[in-house]
Amino acid sequence: MKVIEDLKELKQFVKEQKKLGKSIGLVPTMGYLHEGHQALMKKAREENDIVIVSDFVNPIQFGPNEDYDAYPRNLEHDIEKCSEQGVDILFVPSVEDMYSTNYATYVNVEGLTDNLCGAQRPGHFRGVCTVVLKLFNITKANRAYFGKKDIQQLMIIRRMVKDLDIDIEIVALPIIRETDGLAKSSRNKYLSDEQRKAALSLSKALELAQTMIDKGEKNTKVLREAMREIFKKLPCTIDYIKIVDGETLKDIENITGPSIIALAIKFGTTRLIDNRTVGF
Repeated sequence: MKVIEDLKELKQFVKEQKKLGKSIGLVPTMGYLHEGHQALMKKAREENDIVIVSDFVNPIQFGPNEDYDAYPRNLEHDIEKCSEQGVDILFVPSVEDMYSTNYATYVNVEGLTDNLCGAQRPGHFRGVCTVVLKLFNITKANRAYFGKKDIQQLMIIRRMVKDLDIDIEIVALPIIRETDGLAKSSRNKYLSDEQRKAALSLSKALELAQTMIDKGEKNTKVLREAMREIFKKLPCTIDYIKIVDGETLKDIENITGPSIIALAIKFGTTRLIDNRTVGF
C-alpha cells in the first residue's frame, strides 16, 4: 500500500490506472478508521481493481462550535487498518491542497438537507457534498462506498450523483455495531465509561420502536414518546428523535410506507447518531 499526500501525484496515478482499464473503488473517510470503515474497504476490494481510501478531516463540514480541532486523528493506526484490507492507496491530502486560497465553489443539495442533521447542523451537508464531489473528480472512481449509519448523508450523496449526472455507482453497506449494539463511530472514543453505557440507549430505543411497529403501532408521536422515555433519566441531551419519510426525509404522522427512525443524542459534548429503516 502507498500513502499519497500530494493531490497531483494521486491524479497522475489515477490517470495511469485508467489508461490500463482498471476500475477504481473509493472509500471516503475522515480517518480514525474502525471496523465499519474496514467493511467498506473489504467490499471495495472485492469489486474493484484499485482501492483508494481518502483520509481527510474536512473543515468545511464542521460548524463554529463543533469538534474539528479535537476530531481524532491517528495516521499510523489508519495505515494499519487499510493495509489489513489490501487497500492500494491511502490518500491524505492537506487542507491547502483541497481548498486553495480564495476557494469559492460549494455544492448544495436542497430539500433532503432541511431535516434531521441538516436542521441541527446548518451548512454541514454543503461541506460534505463539496468534498465528496471533489474526491469523485480526483479519483475518477467507478464506485464509492458509504455506510448506512449516516443515512441522511447517503441519501443526499445519491441525490447529488443523480442530479449532476455523475458517472459513479454508490454502494451502501449496513451499520456495523459493537457486540452490545452500539453503532461503530470514530466519536465513540470521546465517551466516558458512564457515557458509553448510556449510549446503548440509542439502539435500545430503535429496538423498542421496531417492536411496537411489529405489534401494529403506526402513530409516530406515540413511537417517539416511547423512545423519549428511554433517554429521560440518562446523562444526555436529545438533539432529535424523528420518524421521517424514506424518500423525502420529511416528518410523518403515521407510518404508511418506507420510513426511517433517526436519532441524534449528545452525551456531554459527544453527538451520536443512529437509525433504523422500516419497510425498505
